[in-house]
Amino acid sequence: MTHAAVAAPGGRFTKLLRGKDDPNSPRLSPLWTFVAWLATLAFFAPVAWMVLTSFHQEADAATNPPTPFAPVTFDQYKLLFSRDITPFLLNSAMASILSTLLVLALAVPAAYALSIKSVEKWTDVMFFFLSTKFLPAIAALLPVYLIVKDSGMLDNVWTLVILYTAMNLPIAVWMMRSFLAEVPKEILEAAEVDGAGLLTVLWRVVAPVAMPGLAATSLICFIFSWNEFMFAVNLTATQASTAPVFLVGFITNEGLFLARLCAAATLVSLPVLIAGFAAQDKLVRGLSLGAVK
Repeated sequence: MTHAAVAAPGGRFTKLLRGKDDPNSPRLSPLWTFVAWLATLAFFAPVAWMVLTSFHQEADAATNPPTPFAPVTFDQYKLLFSRDITPFLLNSAMASILSTLLVLALAVPAAYALSIKSVEKWTDVMFFFLSTKFLPAIAALLPVYLIVKDSGMLDNVWTLVILYTAMNLPIAVWMMRSFLAEVPKEILEAAEVDGAGLLTVLWRVVAPVAMPGLAATSLICFIFSWNEFMFAVNLTATQASTAPVFLVGFITNEGLFLARLCAAATLVSLPVLIAGFAAQDKLVRGLSLGAVK
């Protein structure tokens, strides 16, 4: 298998990636490792600059060229909590977490029916799910606004929960179908022989085996919901505004409060970073599931 891979058209690249000590284990050469670190630093640099700017005064943050070694202060974070950012974070957390749980509760049975217990014309069903993402969200804003207004659900967190669930469900079904397709059929057949019902199979058999895929899907749905801005800014006012809406408040007619905006953006980014770090091992396994046979 190894000799065939090396002799293949991509064999030179395979040799480049393999280490000298163990020819059977693919390893990056020092050159590619250096390139990977450069790419990582390039992507991380804006985030590091945002965090650094959040600890500066507005006068230091607005200088041109910037002054990265300006005095460090926590005044921006004190001002944020004095403006009561907590309700906005709680609204975002409630809308994101509840919508993600609803998406998983609906996507797992749908993906199970489309992968393990395949229904007729399942490809048409998958295309229908995908077709719901063809229309730009801005095109649906006016009818959605009118429906929500007539229902008396403006400025309500549950409105965002329903919308985020509908927005993320097609993506979750597509992802979970690819993950559940990797579940061994023998395990499911053994569970059915033992008399396990559908809910038992999903909860006790499918969920543990597909946990990396569940983690990857839930994290992506959580990020999409947490970062959503368009519906949040148009359908909420004071009671249900989310963290992205709070960030817009720092762009005023008086100017851009750069240091305070960076501090707010850092706080808003922390939940996503914490969730990604907590599910890091399962996320890597889930995103690479089925990539290597």
